[in-house]
Amino acid sequence: MANHKSALKRIRSNNKKRLLNRFQHKTTRNAIKKLRELTDKKEAAKMFPSVVSLIDKLAKKNIIHANKAANLKSKLASRIASL
Repeated sequence: MANHKSALKRIRSNNKKRLLNRFQHKTTRNAIKKLRELTDKKEAAKMFPSVVSLIDKLAKKNIIHANKAANLKSKLASRIASL
């Protein structure tokens, strides 16, 4: 266990951030799955910008790597184009 006040505070803040990051990452993964399951091109094209926005937010906060975000967006765009 930590001995300093600042270390105890760091433990608390790290835990809060970890939980928030997990929630945001899981929410984005679920949105990506829903988008991949769609078969209607219009619905998929309508949902695409919101999913891309979620992915960009994760990359900006370093929850996922920028290259992974680019790969996800590229694959989703090509999937929608193929519908």
